[in-house]
Amino acid sequence: MNVHYEVTDTFGGEANYAWVRRNTEEDLDEQHTSKRAIVRRLKKMMGITGERCVVDDYGDQMTVRPVGRDAPCVIGFVTFEWR
Repeated sequence: MNVHYEVTDTFGGEANYAWVRRNTEEDLDEQHTSKRAIVRRLKKMMGITGERCVVDDYGDQMTVRPVGRDAPCVIGFVTFEWR
């Protein structure tokens, strides 16, 4: 399984893509990689470790948005690619 991470800024609550950071982890073992661990890695990449977030799970894709009054204007996406 490959996991693709994407982090970008937001404008009006939607992904803006004025800047974007991407990363890929390849050949991960599906049985030993939890979605919780993947969200932690994405939050670290977003620079929001320890902050509250809303996670939307669509099965093959996840979206992570920080919440709160002082939340940064970023959004993260995770896409899973099974081989």
